Amino acid sequence: MDTAREVRTARRAGGLKKLKKKTKIKGQVDRSLIFIVLFLIVFGLIMIYSASAYSAVRSGKESNYYLMSQLRATLLGLVAMAWLSTWDYHKFRVIAWPAYVVSLVLIALVLTPLGMTINGARRWLNLGLSLQPAEVAKVGMIIFFSAYVYGNLKNIQHLKGIIKTMALVALPSLMVYGITDNLSSAIIIFSIVYIMLFIASPKSAPYIVIAGVLFLMAAFVVYVIAHNIIPAELSYRLGRIKAWLDPEAYASDRGFQTLQALYSIGSGGVLGKGLGQSTQKLGFVPEAQNDMIFSIICEELGMFGALAVILLFIMLIYHLLMIATNAQDLFGSLLVTGVMTHFALQVILNIAVVTNTLPNTGITLPFISYGGSSSVFLLTEIGIALSVSRSIRMT
Repeated sequence: MDTAREVRTARRAGGLKKLKKKTKIKGQVDRSLIFIVLFLIVFGLIMIYSASAYSAVRSGKESNYYLMSQLRATLLGLVAMAWLSTWDYHKFRVIAWPAYVVSLVLIALVLTPLGMTINGARRWLNLGLSLQPAEVAKVGMIIFFSAYVYGNLKNIQHLKGIIKTMALVALPSLMVYGITDNLSSAIIIFSIVYIMLFIASPKSAPYIVIAGVLFLMAAFVVYVIAHNIIPAELSYRLGRIKAWLDPEAYASDRGFQTLQALYSIGSGGVLGKGLGQSTQKLGFVPEAQNDMIFSIICEELGMFGALAVILLFIMLIYHLLMIATNAQDLFGSLLVTGVMTHFALQVILNIAVVTNTLPNTGITLPFISYGGSSSVFLLTEIGIALSVSRSIRMT
């Protein structure tokens, strides 16, 4: 009986009960998932070189500077992925609390001399290698809350338990926002855990109400800014919302990157200009290899290339969904649900930002955007998912 059926049976019985651990079964990892990940990695490395070579040379570096930096981080991530895929995933329950505490400590260390400022943002640690604590926290919260929810199923059905759980996730989210000034990562951490709770709890009404309240609050903020009830100048982020609503009015500052990305997307057409032929990456789209790399994909490979990338991510998320659905127990299901949610959120939010569907928030496109810390820990999460896939009972 698969996990989904167990959950339905428990709900009919009046609430979720802790699912007993089944006999461990060592099987094969999801090879299709590995293939998709490797394809995205190789494609990402090609696009990073294409998008960054000009800006690297212009800043006095070798043309392959960003490519080699990303390649080193990717190799480290692949080693971590391969190692974790051999674990019995139940071991992650043992390190749940340490993962939570270490995440908080690393975030707090940004305030110490170990903290690094890059491009005006103090979000990194200098530990011999640069490390972004927010990326560690995403993995740490997935591990911790998978174990916490699994061990407290009855509590999350009641208001007191919900509040306690929300407080536990609010702490790292607020620390990421307050210490590293990284609102997008704070939102992602909170959203990952929130969706995990929503899926695990038999009482969905409280979570729907909370989500509805948050949505109305966000809509109210947009409304008051759009109608100049609150001046956008009061806050940098309020200014971003204003620029999102009318980027052409802020073409010389806050709306510049968004407009250039839209020009890049529009000029690509259906088939694109050809790999390496983007003109917008020649100093027009700032940091083209980072958050806005999807716009370069659209310009060079066109709508066809963009849809192919989106399809690959849909396949990735689908495979994670299948692992989560067929996991041996609820703990394994929650682990992979957290990983799946993380990937889905980053893909959706990145593409939404690049196409100006949402305000600019600085979220990377998994495996494709430049970012060593992000790649290492995303591959770590894939390793966790593969460790769960090994124990799935084949039929």
